[in-house]
Amino acid sequence: MLIVLVSILSVLLVVTLLPMSFSQHYLIRSCDFVRLQVFYLALAGLLLGVYFALSGLSPLVVSSLIMATVILLIQGKWIYPYTWLAKKEVAQSPAGSGHSIRIMSANVLMSNTRYQDLIDLVHEHQPDLLITLESDTKWQQQLAAIEEDYPYKIFCPKDNRYGMHLYSKYKIKKQQVCELVENDIPSIHVLFETAEGLEVQGHFIHPAPPSPTEEDTSRPRDTELILLAKALKNNKRPTIVAGDLNDVAWSRSTRLFMEISDFLDPRKGRGFFNTFHAGYFFMRWPLDHLFHSHGFTVKRIKRLEKYGSDHFALLTELVHKPDNSNQQLDDDMDIQKAVNELQMQNTSSREVPTFNDEVSKI
Repeated sequence: MLIVLVSILSVLLVVTLLPMSFSQHYLIRSCDFVRLQVFYLALAGLLLGVYFALSGLSPLVVSSLIMATVILLIQGKWIYPYTWLAKKEVAQSPAGSGHSIRIMSANVLMSNTRYQDLIDLVHEHQPDLLITLESDTKWQQQLAAIEEDYPYKIFCPKDNRYGMHLYSKYKIKKQQVCELVENDIPSIHVLFETAEGLEVQGHFIHPAPPSPTEEDTSRPRDTELILLAKALKNNKRPTIVAGDLNDVAWSRSTRLFMEISDFLDPRKGRGFFNTFHAGYFFMRWPLDHLFHSHGFTVKRIKRLEKYGSDHFALLTELVHKPDNSNQQLDDDMDIQKAVNELQMQNTSSREVPTFNDEVSKI
């Protein structure tokens, strides 16, 4: 039994150490996704090690205790900011605040046919903006049931699992659908105006994941995040980025996006809000995201009920308060080194719509 424990902990230690490299191979980057699971397994391993230690110390017992402790320390450092123990990165909205922007992001799973379940969620939670991912023509036809409530719409149906649709109660003043990095993988960029007259930029993305069936490496995904972050850096207008990033909140590429753009993650200090996989409670991680510029407080974040997809929908309600004192947490990341390692070549001239006088060039 002790030999089995040491063997399992050895594997978990390798999984813990591999993501420290800048390798973008999907086998390496997939280790980012399972940090929670590795942490829990290592905690169980530590408790077993302590149990064996009560009967006496041996080289195997000491090895198990050391490996479990190292794993817990490393993994804990990555996931700690998303626990209730950590400081909130974005302030809570004052009691009685009206909502400024309520956004619902839903990866519908193209093959999912439980259309009415998602429609019921939309009717129940009444988001101001609904962004659907993996939505094709069939989903577009079924979601016609909500169009009366959403006078502004952008349709980009695709049958390759990268379709996108945006439904907005707020006036969309400018819009553009782009393929920033790869053909047939679109993103939606809008300038909308709230009921209070506030102009807000929205950028909704769904880059391809690193996997044996999609991309051998995470480089296209990481490049899209870097391009967007650079374009939005020092942006003067309130801005929101949301979607299925096919990346976890604590990965190097997501942290790099936040460092470059100076955006905030309202989940920090509030919880993981694991949105994938809806079908397996023991294999879940935060794959759907919402980031925003300074000037917002958080009224609520909620992971919604199942509706047949492999993702849960994510509902985020923000209140715009430009005089709030949110400050991004310090990070020790070497930004330029990370950009050089992760970004694809020949993409420095790609353009991201920022709806200023000119299109921002990276």
